Amino acid sequence: MSNPGTVRTDTAPPPADDTSDLAHFGYKQELERSLGSFSSFAAGFSYLSIMTGVFQLFGFGFASGGPAFIWTWPMVFIGQGAVALCFAEMAGQFPLAGSVYQWSKQIAGRATSWLSGWIMAIGAIVTAAAVAVAYQIILPQVSLAFQVIGGSSDAGLTSTPNGAKNAILLALGLVLFTTIVNIAGVRLMAKINNIGVAVELVGVVLLIVMLAIHIKRGPQVVMQTHGTGAGHSWGYFGAFLVAAFMSAYVFYGFDTAGSLAEETKEPRRHAPRAILRALLAAFVAGGLVMLVGMMAVGNLSASEVSTLGMPYVVKSTLGTTLGDAFLICSAITVTVCCLAVQTAAIRLIFAMARDGRLPFGAAMAKVSPKSGTPVLPALVTGALTIALLLVNIGNQRVFYVLTSVGIILFYIPYLMVTGPMLLRRLRGEWPRPDHGPYFSLGRWGFVVNLVAVLYGVAMTVNLAWPRAAVYGDDHWYFQWGAIVFTAVISAVGGLVYLRYRRHGGTPAAM
Repeated sequence: MSNPGTVRTDTAPPPADDTSDLAHFGYKQELERSLGSFSSFAAGFSYLSIMTGVFQLFGFGFASGGPAFIWTWPMVFIGQGAVALCFAEMAGQFPLAGSVYQWSKQIAGRATSWLSGWIMAIGAIVTAAAVAVAYQIILPQVSLAFQVIGGSSDAGLTSTPNGAKNAILLALGLVLFTTIVNIAGVRLMAKINNIGVAVELVGVVLLIVMLAIHIKRGPQVVMQTHGTGAGHSWGYFGAFLVAAFMSAYVFYGFDTAGSLAEETKEPRRHAPRAILRALLAAFVAGGLVMLVGMMAVGNLSASEVSTLGMPYVVKSTLGTTLGDAFLICSAITVTVCCLAVQTAAIRLIFAMARDGRLPFGAAMAKVSPKSGTPVLPALVTGALTIALLLVNIGNQRVFYVLTSVGIILFYIPYLMVTGPMLLRRLRGEWPRPDHGPYFSLGRWGFVVNLVAVLYGVAMTVNLAWPRAAVYGDDHWYFQWGAIVFTAVISAVGGLVYLRYRRHGGTPAAM
């Protein structure tokens, strides 16, 4: 068995059988291995979820940078594309539950790998809460029956007191549902997720076509800034960096296909492809939705484009009936997105607990013989997400604070893989001698890896920057919330690591 912080140098190919392959890394098959190629892709795509992220944050991006904010989309895609290519290499080499934690464990030091898992687990819980809050942006615009707290003036908004409270109420119901599904087992989770992804893929294509039929202006609209650079010390570039928040929120979580490796058939072959296909599909579909949406909406200068975002664009362009149908489709994708986020968090916690690196590790690593899934991590992630939502009742900045913190808590662990990977390349230790026939970047590896690291550092700084345009200026703890929260999480994680470092990240005895 390999030790953390070292790279295996054996040249023997891994066993062809998935169970034997897993044993090659010192683990026994406990999770139910039943996912195929589409399910692997669906896990990553549902996490990215165009009809969740775009419907949630299009209004923010448009308000921050005008129509030209869409150029943040290819910029972030290129940066995260480099990260995804690095992850594809890792997924082919280490088909293990826990993705980033396991990958970092193989190429970095013990502290680095442990912190990557710890920070990402917290990030997944924060992200689940942020995704669940998206119900408020969609459901009340379909029917006021979903606006339990407040009235029509609060529908679709999280920026009013009643809107913020109703957002938490709807989110609590969603998290309770995803927790029950995850406890029931991976088969039910995969069926729901596959149906949701199929609905999203069909819905996105139809939405693009329907919006394209109503086009009223040319693609040159993407050169308009609507004067959003005013007030920024860096002019429009400053506004553009703020608007990049929207694209950054969509393009992460593609590593989920790697997190489910121990439940996927032939993961060395399927996981790398699933990671890349999910990212590419999200880029194409999301970019087209935003482009044709801005070309089709009746009044591009209407304040509702910024405040209500894509739901307003869809309903005002296609009419109430057809618009509501697409909003219902979006609500379905929010559901499976939240489900995928929690699923990934559960596998990450399971992987760390199995290595004896978390409190109550034996209980956390126990897999139900009936459902073939770790039950306690499902309960813990559900309870912590609910607690996080309850703490934020009435917080009118809850959505943007949760979203920004969630992104940062993924970008940092991503760097804990791409950074050590780059160092290995510089030392001539990656690719390994036993890399085999799996996904490889070949001679482009160093350049792609370097881009991944530079982008990750730059975007992390951009997202954490304590500016009023994102976090408001009414309370210092909101403006500095991302930095303070990340620092606290890292400090607490460091203390927990000191308690469990003696386990060294080795699997529990089989």
